[in-house]
Amino acid sequence: MTAGEKAPRVTKRRARTRGELLAAAFAVFAAKGFGRVSIEEVCEAAGYSRGAFYSNFATLDELFFALYQERADLIASQVAEALAQDGPALDVAASVDRVAEVLLLDVDWLLVKTDFLVHAARDPAVAETLLRHRARLREAVADRLRRAEATATPPGGVDAAARAVVAAYDGVTVQLLLDKDVDAARDWLKHLLTPLLSGSSDPA
Repeated sequence: MTAGEKAPRVTKRRARTRGELLAAAFAVFAAKGFGRVSIEEVCEAAGYSRGAFYSNFATLDELFFALYQERADLIASQVAEALAQDGPALDVAASVDRVAEVLLLDVDWLLVKTDFLVHAARDPAVAETLLRHRARLREAVADRLRRAEATATPPGGVDAAARAVVAAYDGVTVQLLLDKDVDAARDWLKHLLTPLLSGSSDPA
C-alpha cells in the first residue's frame, strides 16, 4: 500500500462474512482436527464460496491465527481485569480466585489449539508466529504484576512469574483435555497460581 492509498474499508457485510467463516472453521476444526480440514469444508460449513474465503484469509493458517488472536485477547483481558480489581495493591488469594473462575477453559478450543500446536511444531515460520501470540498473554500478566510489584513482588521477578502463570495454565489445560473436568481444572489453577504469585512453597 502506498502512502496515498487508504486501507480497505471493512463493511458490516464483510465483517459478518469473516465472523461466520471463523465460527464455522472453529466448529469444523473442533470436530475433525485442524490438519484434517480443507478450505472447501470451512466454506461449506459457513455457507460461503471459496471466493468469500480468499477475500478474508489467504490460508487456513491465517484463519487459525485470527481465531487464536480472538482467544488470546479474551484470555489476556480476563487475566488483566481479574488482577486489576485490587487497585494498586495485589491481593494474591482474591486475584487467584477471580482468575481461576473467569479464565477460558473451553475443551473444543483446547482441542483446536493442540492440533495447531502440533502443526506449528513442524513449521518454523508458523511456530514463530504462534510464539508471538503466546507472548501477548504473558505480557498482559507481567504488566499487571509490575504495577503491583511495590506491594507484592513475585518470587523470581515479574517476568518469571508471568511465564510460570502461563505454564500453569498450559499444564491444567492438558489435564482438562483428558478428563474433561472443568471444575477440577479451576481448582488446580488456584492451587498452582497461589504459590507462584505469593512465594509460598505449599500449594495446598
